[in-house]
Parts: sequence; structure tokens; C-alpha cells
Amino acid sequence: MAEMVPPHLLEPVAERFRILGDATRLAILRTLMLEGELNVSQLVERLDMSQANISKHLKILADAGIVARRAEGTAAFYRVTDPTLTTLCDLVCGRLREQAEAEARAFSTTR
Repeated sequence: MAEMVPPHLLEPVAERFRILGDATRLAILRTLMLEGELNVSQLVERLDMSQANISKHLKILADAGIVARRAEGTAAFYRVTDPTLTTLCDLVCGRLREQAEAEARAFSTTR
């Protein structure tokens, strides 16, 4: 079993989960993880959200060190820099898939 988080790190861990606990930020991260580095306009187009909304969430992700920003001319390009995201997503999404499959099996046996 993994080592338990010391008490003085619980608040930073909770803050990381708060940052990742937003569907818009997860959509941005998913898109960046699938497609690689993108600028704000590309994210706006792919996610069908406003530029202001995307920019606000990218700032939160950048301030947390989850994404990095690279300027090129007048555009800013973003990429995921937190190497733990893939593992975390695999764990959480895998567990949710297992639960959904179990619920579907339970539902199909009750019919």
C-alpha cells in the first residue's frame, strides 16, 4: 500500500483535487492529452466554449503547474506538464467504467 500522506500535505492534496474537480478543466486537459499542444482558439473550437471561459480555466491549471504556456507571436500554446495525470485518469476512469459495467449487469439480471 502506498505511503499515507502526512497531515501537513492534506490541504495541498485537497486543493489539487478541487482544481481537477471541474468538468470544464477536465475537458481542457482531456483535449490537450489527446491532441497535444494547442492554443486558446483551437481549444475554443474543439470544446465549443467561450474564449473567456477557456482562458480562465487555463490560468487556474497553469497556476497549479498542471499545464504550461508557451507564447508564439500573439498566440499562447498550452500543454499538459503534470506527468501524474495519465495515471490518475486511468485509475479514476477505469474504476468508473467497472462500476458502470457492474450496474449494467445488475440491471440486466433484474429484468
